[in-house]
Amino acid sequence: MAKKSLIQREKKRQKLEQKYHLIRQSLKNKIRSKVSPLSLSEKTKMREKLQSLPRNSAPTRLHRRCFLTGRPRANYRDFGLSGHVLREMVYECLLPGATRSSW
Repeated sequence: MAKKSLIQREKKRQKLEQKYHLIRQSLKNKIRSKVSPLSLSEKTKMREKLQSLPRNSAPTRLHRRCFLTGRPRANYRDFGLSGHVLREMVYECLLPGATRSSW
């Protein structure tokens, strides 16, 4: 089980990312736009606005965690679970459609 403070930090990052998503996207689109050529000073102002946003609002800072344990590593996107939890659930036949291999 992950520390509760780390899980709460991740939830805070998710909220910040959702809050600033549209602002960040519009600033990036304005910088990249080829239709209206911006002068160099205008582009630097846009970049400064982009950099002034909170760091934790960047989507690259988000990290997937296991739904049950909060473990940050070895997560399967399809199930939202870490590897060892997934394996235990498959052995107990709790996941429909997933079968354990035997040879």
